[in-house]
Amino acid sequence: MTSIQPPTRRLAGLLCAALLASVLPAQANGFADLRAALARQQSLAPVKGSFRVETWTRQGEGKDGSEEQGQAVLNFDDGSQGLRLQFSRDTLQRVEQEERTSEKDGKAPTPALTGLRALELADLRRMLAPAAALQSALEEATPKTEVAELWNGQPARRLTYEFGIGRLKERERKYVKKVDGKLELWIAADGTPLASRSQTVISGRAFVVVSFDATSHEEQVFQLVQGRLVTVRRENRNQSAGAGERAENRTVRTIQLQG
Repeated sequence: MTSIQPPTRRLAGLLCAALLASVLPAQANGFADLRAALARQQSLAPVKGSFRVETWTRQGEGKDGSEEQGQAVLNFDDGSQGLRLQFSRDTLQRVEQEERTSEKDGKAPTPALTGLRALELADLRRMLAPAAALQSALEEATPKTEVAELWNGQPARRLTYEFGIGRLKERERKYVKKVDGKLELWIAADGTPLASRSQTVISGRAFVVVSFDATSHEEQVFQLVQGRLVTVRRENRNQSAGAGERAENRTVRTIQLQG
């Protein structure tokens, strides 16, 4: 004999299933959680510390190739009076010494001078306030997957996005024919960004006959300071080839916060 489930139990089961269906997607929507977190983490709470840049560049291959390295540090204080920068006396002395040496020997290494050239204000500002830049980047990206996993031993969610040529500026699109990009973001339970990793592969042609290919990688680590999102580490690696030439470079920027 077939048993018939009481109507009240069937109704309760249907209601429970409907409730789960409506609640679980909202809880698991990391893409929405990330957008909400970025909107509220643009505080201008005062921060200060040191900004360090390390660079490595190689042009060409084999015996014809050349390498250059650079390191530089500056102190910063971003508060109510704006962003103030300060170079240590040791850094300035090393720059002066390298300038005198390079005048006598054009091939002499100049790590302080090279590092100083890589200390761009735009990079520091982006690291001190990355939330707006992330928001802008996500506008041109397509959400793909969300996976629960650990990051640095703590529970997190890894969000994956894809992006294409839409992120390039109009003048760059004249030469770039194809862009394949992937962005991964690890977020905490409340949507706060913990880290990111991206890869971009670009191919195109310039001056009709010159084709080129370039690949770039970027990794970032974030920290929340009194409601203000800060990038405490950013590493960029780039490789390019075109017109018979090859080049690659690596730049690591780190922020050491004080207080």
